[in-house]
Amino acid sequence: MKAHDGITTVTATMFKAKCLRLIDEMNRTGVPITVTKHGKAIATLSPMQPGTDDKDLFGSMPDSVLGFDDPTAPVLDPEDWEALR
Repeated sequence: MKAHDGITTVTATMFKAKCLRLIDEMNRTGVPITVTKHGKAIATLSPMQPGTDDKDLFGSMPDSVLGFDDPTAPVLDPEDWEALR
């Protein structure tokens, strides 16, 4: 774990292993966490702003989904399935 410019940087492996402890530390110190994989930043986690209610998050991005595929639909047509031949 490295700290620089007010941001804590951890590898994805370390974040996976110590997630809860890192989140608790982030909330205690207010310092965001950047997660890296193969040396590249893949995510940044930051504490909620004081006074922000999690209920404010629901409905905060209306009309932001530009496309949606049916997650229950088969990836291939059943005619293309090798098992059915």
